[in-house]
Amino acid sequence: MSEQPGAADEIMDGVYRALCKHGYAGLTMQDIADECSKSKSLLHYHYDTKEDLLVAFLARVISDFERRMDRGADAAPVERLVAFVGWFVFEPAETERESFHIGLLEMRSQGPFNDRIREQLLRSDRLLRETAAEILSDGIDAGVFRDVDVDETAALLVATLDGARTRQITLGTGLGGEGGSGTGQVDAEADIAYTRTVAEATLRRIVEPVLAEGVTLPSLDETLEKLTARTGENPAGSGPVNETPE
Repeated sequence: MSEQPGAADEIMDGVYRALCKHGYAGLTMQDIADECSKSKSLLHYHYDTKEDLLVAFLARVISDFERRMDRGADAAPVERLVAFVGWFVFEPAETERESFHIGLLEMRSQGPFNDRIREQLLRSDRLLRETAAEILSDGIDAGVFRDVDVDETAALLVATLDGARTRQITLGTGLGGEGGSGTGQVDAEADIAYTRTVAEATLRRIVEPVLAEGVTLPSLDETLEKLTARTGENPAGSGPVNETPE
């Protein structure tokens, strides 16, 4: 791809917005062109097919996450681990992020049938598990985490948090499935996002038991306020949440 960085950002922003609006199955190159200042013919000049562009977009999303994790690598391990958990939380009112995750879920369903998409999904899964494992290892070395199997614990963390995210976008925000995902209904239970409920339980039931004696975790609420990005925000950085597949 030969665009200047600004042009690349603009195209990726167009993919993000088009994916939020149309989902994966119905997405066309014209839809993407309509969301940026590029013509359909120019998109085809740089990307032969829609698949080429979407695979490049997935790679961009994953690289964006990797860069953001690297920037926070100097923070204390307990802070990094709570931030990692908080990365998966999104609220009922964040409808654009929900729409984006629905589009990504459609793309993930192609993994068994499309080797190029599967390759990016495997890369994403490895990156998430390796990031969690690295945080745990650093915490063990620093004496703030007990000596646990870091790979097993990391896999459990990712499976729990990713499962919560998938459940929220497919069944709704509340524990009973109310609200979200196009139902148009938000009750008292649904006001608390399922991903937040699971994140809090993850900290309480998975993370706290591995803490060394006398070590405490920072507040999830305070961590969420400080996070510069969370999963599902625009990797091009020009969306409505300008702070930002699995």
